[in-house]
Amino acid sequence: MTETELLAAAKAAVVAADEDAAKAVAEEAVALGLDPVRVIAEGFTPGMRQVGDLFERGTMFLPEVILASEAMVAAVSILEAHLPAEQKEKKAGVMVLGTIEGDVHDIGKGIVATLMRVYGFEVHDLGRDVALTSYVEKAKEVNATIIGSSALMTTTMVGQKTLEKMLKQAGIREQVKTMVGGAVVTQYWADKIGADAYAENAQEAVQKALELAQG
Repeated sequence: MTETELLAAAKAAVVAADEDAAKAVAEEAVALGLDPVRVIAEGFTPGMRQVGDLFERGTMFLPEVILASEAMVAAVSILEAHLPAEQKEKKAGVMVLGTIEGDVHDIGKGIVATLMRVYGFEVHDLGRDVALTSYVEKAKEVNATIIGSSALMTTTMVGQKTLEKMLKQAGIREQVKTMVGGAVVTQYWADKIGADAYAENAQEAVQKALELAQG
C-alpha cells in the first residue's frame, strides 16, 4: 500500500467506524516507517471530520459517531507509541479543554484533544456540557498553561465570555492563555471577550497553541 493509499484507508476506516481496520492501518503505517503525525493529521483526522459532517447532516447517528471516535483513538494510540523520542519527551504545555456548558457537541473538540496530545501537550479533556467552574478548578489543579473552550451554538458561546471573567475573579487569568473555537465562534468574538487566540479547525488550534506556549 502506498502512502497515499494508506492515508485514504485511514480516513475510510474512521468513517466506517471500523476499529479493527483503523488499527490495521496504523500498524501498517508503523511497519512502513511513515511519520505518525502525518498519518494522524492527514488520514485519521479528516476521517473524523467527515464523521462530524455526516452527523450534522443527519446521515450518521450518535452510536456510529462514538464507534468512529473509538476507532480513531485506538489507531492514534498505536501511532503515538512510535513518535520520535524527543517529541514524546518534550511537553509543550498543559491544556484544559472542554465544550461549554449547555453544549453537547463533542466531535471537533475531541479531534483537537487528540492532535494536542500528539504535538506534546498534556491534555485534560473535560468532555462536553462542562460547567464553567470546572474549567477554573481543573486549571488550578493541574497548573494549566492553556484553557480551550468550544461552543457550537450562539446560546452557549456567551459562556466563553463568562469564563474569561471567572478566570480573572479566581486570580489565575494572568497565568493562563485562553483559546476559543467552535462553529459559531469567530476571531471578532475572541477579540471582543479578550481571549488570547481563536482557531477555526483542529490543525489551526495546534498551531495557535504552540505559539501561545512559546510566547
